[in-house]
Amino acid sequence: MAVPKRRTTRSKRNMRRANHDKVTAPNLIPCPNCNEPMIAHRICPSCGQYKGREMVAKGEAEQA
Repeated sequence: MAVPKRRTTRSKRNMRRANHDKVTAPNLIPCPNCNEPMIAHRICPSCGQYKGREMVAKGEAEQA
């Protein structure tokens, strides 16, 4: 049966566990309509368009 010869240090143990908590920033692209930064494959938060179609009417959304 395999048994570790030496105890794993706190540093090595924590370095191994640290890879699960990594968070990467979302990749932002310019909106083809208004050139504001937006996340790919999502509705643009500034103009409300997706793939050239208006999904959210900004005039109605701002009043409500």
